[in-house]
Amino acid sequence: MEQTYSNLQLASDLRVVVTRLVKKMRNKTTTGDTLSLTERSTIKRLDEYQQLLPSELAAMEKITTQSMSQILNHLLELGLITRTASETDKRKVIIALSKQGQDILHKARNERDEWLGKAIAEACTVKEQEVMRKALISLAKVVEVD
Repeated sequence: MEQTYSNLQLASDLRVVVTRLVKKMRNKTTTGDTLSLTERSTIKRLDEYQQLLPSELAAMEKITTQSMSQILNHLLELGLITRTASETDKRKVIIALSKQGQDILHKARNERDEWLGKAIAEACTVKEQEVMRKALISLAKVVEVD
């Protein structure tokens, strides 16, 4: 009986490779040791949305507001975010990236992109690079599935 490469095996293999790649890229940045995955994700969301309430960040990260509060306290200690009282409701606090937070985020992105670009060039043939470009279309579709 011929064995086929099942979607379940594909999913498992893809998960392992993507996890290893993410860990490797994390180690190639200056923020890899100082910020947790959730802290880096929080910074990315603040870069994308500019300003958010702590409760909005917690919902986006799918964590409790108490956990988000701890994350925000750490990011504030590092000087990566700012907290400003809302002008319309003084009980609410608006969170934004500081200049230092923006600089660190962009530096980390550049470090990862440079490393990954170099690794692709060194490890993959031109044909393999084309296969990767085509696979990105399918992977982007998978990311959109809930």
